[in-house]
Amino acid sequence: MEKYVLSVLVENHAGVLSRVSGLFSRRGYNIDSLTVCETADPECSRMTIVVRGDEYILEQIEKQLSKLVEVISIEHCNPSETTQREMALIKVKASGEKRAVIIETCNIFRAHIVDVSENSLIVEATGSEDKISSLIRLLEPYGILELLKSGLTAMDRGEKVMQ
Repeated sequence: MEKYVLSVLVENHAGVLSRVSGLFSRRGYNIDSLTVCETADPECSRMTIVVRGDEYILEQIEKQLSKLVEVISIEHCNPSETTQREMALIKVKASGEKRAVIIETCNIFRAHIVDVSENSLIVEATGSEDKISSLIRLLEPYGILELLKSGLTAMDRGEKVMQ
């Protein structure tokens, strides 16, 4: 099964997220990742939806989404034509001499230490899914206490504006 990233521009009002996620649920499609935010135009929101399937499933999802009144546009985000990033907050056990090694590992990945306590650090990392996964793998031996990931966001690299 292939991974597909859809950028969906929708009207920004109550219930739209519920209708979109309900559409996936009713059809039996799983959402791997979903991020939503208001655009530069407060009347619109952008949903970045990551799904897995084949070409047929992608086509069905796009057809069903286009039937919703609140959906303004749907773009398939080709990885070679878009910048795709996710963000993670990772709380890691960090005491004594391990702390310096963890900080150095974070520096290599251009991750930031955003909170420090006596026995832990909270690391903020942004980047590709592979970069975030690699950092997590390297931090696992020290003890990950908590992990939060934002989900994928994507933006077209060209001059085309989606709002």
